[in-house]
Amino acid sequence: MNRVLALLLIVPPTGLPANVLPDVPPDVDAVRIGNEQALAVVRAERASDSDAARTYAMVNIGMYDAVNGIASARGDHRVRTPALRDPRGAPARGDQQAAALAAAHAVLTRLYPGQAGPLTERLTADLARLGTGPRVAAGRAWGETVGGDVHTDRQGDGSSPVETQPAGTGPGVFGQAWSGVQYRNMRPFGIADAGPYLGDGPPPLASLAYAAAFAEVRLLGDTGIPDADKSAVYQYWSLPVGTAQPPGEWIKIALGVPRPLALPDKARLFALLGMALADTSIPTVMTKYTHRHWRPQAAVQQADTDGNPYTEPMAGWRARAGSAGSSPEYVSGHSSFSGAGAAALAGFFCADRIPFTLVTDSAPVDPATGQPWRRSFPGFSAAAADAGRSRVAGGLHFSFSNFDGLAMGADVAAEILARRLLLTSGPTHTGACPR
Repeated sequence: MNRVLALLLIVPPTGLPANVLPDVPPDVDAVRIGNEQALAVVRAERASDSDAARTYAMVNIGMYDAVNGIASARGDHRVRTPALRDPRGAPARGDQQAAALAAAHAVLTRLYPGQAGPLTERLTADLARLGTGPRVAAGRAWGETVGGDVHTDRQGDGSSPVETQPAGTGPGVFGQAWSGVQYRNMRPFGIADAGPYLGDGPPPLASLAYAAAFAEVRLLGDTGIPDADKSAVYQYWSLPVGTAQPPGEWIKIALGVPRPLALPDKARLFALLGMALADTSIPTVMTKYTHRHWRPQAAVQQADTDGNPYTEPMAGWRARAGSAGSSPEYVSGHSSFSGAGAAALAGFFCADRIPFTLVTDSAPVDPATGQPWRRSFPGFSAAAADAGRSRVAGGLHFSFSNFDGLAMGADVAAEILARRLLLTSGPTHTGACPR
């Protein structure tokens, strides 16, 4: 009987009016398309990690508010609170996929006008797959409005102009100037205040806790001690400028989760994830700016100045990463972004142990296959732990910066999951998991 029904839905029998068939638009997976475009633009524009996180948040907020606005206009019983743009003006019969595509396009072309040509070509092709009827036109117009409003709202949000913290001096102090510190002042997307998430700071230089972390990174992160596995794991998660950046890998992980989602749910997932990643950049930069802690390479080379009897200097010590690091050490940004990404995904799905496979943008070539290293993880927290640990193996961070970064990101995500994009009526949580 099910096979007969399926055939009737595909090819109506002779004499059966076509208009009895359900009005189901083609599925172009608008949320995937919008995020893949955002990833590509971040790579092409060589965006920083904070710039990338802000971009992903704006694109996904635009898509979510465009989809949710149409749901609200047509009286959907599962309508939710908006992320930024209220649903006023949304077309009840607008196509939600067209709206999501147009919203992502509007955000990206305003943020990166140099990419407008290829982005518009792709939008035209994707909309053509949806058809040319009034629903698509209405959805597109609404999405363009929402995306433009998201971009306008975020102007003057503290993420620009670029500011630089001058180089510091003395034992324990990061000795270089570093730019991007304006992100400590950025207005959050989802949390109420970044202040409570500020890291407490590294242990005192003269403490045993510092000496223990020093001894660990001095051994594990030493480029003079060959270890192919540690070097490969470091490179896998290194994600320098020109990649999708650490926040982008969590967008990619979410795209690869083997759980089918309807468009409204998928848009909500990525909006929550985007807000968590972007908001995590704020306390991360605030913490780095406040504590200005030196990187392991300087710490090991200048250990005779730290006042700790259990640390010994090595003038020729070099980090396995091949660089000393371009921002203060505490906390690890890779770790905080990973903590936020893992917690947002585990909270949304109400399960952490969802296996997935990932090829990062900086994955080394697997000598066995000649292809970029494809790694599998048993769940989100396992990947976050691996990403954070890679920074110690690379000689770029102490373990306390990894652990505190993971906790910082997870706490930011927890607030967003608890308070944002919830149903406007009825139960909104199953335990800690938003519905």
